[in-house]
Amino acid sequence: MINGTKSTNENCKNLILIGEDDMDDKEIIEEAFAEIDPSVKVHFVTNGKKLISFLQETSADDLPSLIVIDYNMPGLNGAEILKSLENNSKVKNIPKVIWSTSGASQYKSTCLALGAYDYLVKPSSVNDLENLVKYLLSLCKVSLKN
Repeated sequence: MINGTKSTNENCKNLILIGEDDMDDKEIIEEAFAEIDPSVKVHFVTNGKKLISFLQETSADDLPSLIVIDYNMPGLNGAEILKSLENNSKVKNIPKVIWSTSGASQYKSTCLALGAYDYLVKPSSVNDLENLVKYLLSLCKVSLKN
């Protein structure tokens, strides 16, 4: 139990892949996941091409249960990553979430059309971040049902 709530690990494989190039965001996200469910491993990559490579090189049994992608990544942006993954049967059933500092409707509609499960604006408060992490952990169930 963490802060009076049951761990969500029973619903989530132990790996979430996060594409994030901002070191401050990475630290904050890592701390939030560790506090809410320390059994979940969060693996970070810092650019879009490394994210694609990580998924190509990972065996099917070791794939993450969720992929979270910062829209403004170096190498490839979130939309380009989604486009690159759209015909990849290996990762087809893994929910992909784009998050960004921008709530631009054109980015959101493009990413959803390219297969993103959701498009989220990065939170600006600790409470909002905790709620976002809980939501992301709940998405792991989507992966396990497929």
